[in-house]
Amino acid sequence: MRRYFDSLKIFWGTALAIQLEYQFNALVELIAMFGSLAGSIFVLSLFFSNGNQLGGWSWEAALTVQGIYTLFDGITNTFLRPNLGAIVNYVREGTLDYVLLKPVDSQFWLSVRTFSPTGLPEIFLGFFLMTWASFSAGANITVGLFFIVAFMLICGLIILYSIWFLIASTTIWFVKTWNATEVLRALLASGRFPVSVYPSSLRFIFTFILPVAFLTTVPAEVLLGNSPTSMISSSLLVAIIFFVLSRLFWLFALRHYTSASS
Repeated sequence: MRRYFDSLKIFWGTALAIQLEYQFNALVELIAMFGSLAGSIFVLSLFFSNGNQLGGWSWEAALTVQGIYTLFDGITNTFLRPNLGAIVNYVREGTLDYVLLKPVDSQFWLSVRTFSPTGLPEIFLGFFLMTWASFSAGANITVGLFFIVAFMLICGLIILYSIWFLIASTTIWFVKTWNATEVLRALLASGRFPVSVYPSSLRFIFTFILPVAFLTTVPAEVLLGNSPTSMISSSLLVAIIFFVLSRLFWLFALRHYTSASS
């Protein structure tokens, strides 16, 4: 394990040094992030312009969902997109060979090799919005509830990572997976609204096939005290299933990988 922690420290230290060379880019990304969040909140506010509720959710409760979505979007921009989005380049250029020869697990290397600090403000902003909105909605946040919600957010992160890595693994056969990842991001963007606002068919898809509900809506319901405790174990089960699937599929994909030297 020490080898992995030492590798992670070197990876992220190098990535931070590289990113600090382009400080203006960080400013542009920060402005774009605030613009995107402001646009999302504005669109959400249109549904409450006449004092209505959205799928049984109040304005503050819906903002809690938006805050969790912003948190995950920040994590995506910080860790998932820079790493998993680069897998296609390793396969196309043949540099995946060097990754497989390294004395660390290839999935670990590909998943945490770098990060983009420009997404960190979005993570903090999402956490602030989630906390403020839940308090405004009347949530009684205790120490126990805090750890439960943190656990569910970790489960949601595992689900999000696993789905993205499953798609990224298909680059072993299909080099161009950019369109697939963009479709995935568009589908995951549906998580910025409570899942109850969608028709029953979409609710089924967003719960059991592409479990967007376990990313944003379910943690928000638990935070607001509107979800049964069984959903906690359900989130863990879904996270384990998708992570195991991503791991098995990656090992299966490697058996079909033809190296650049062969």
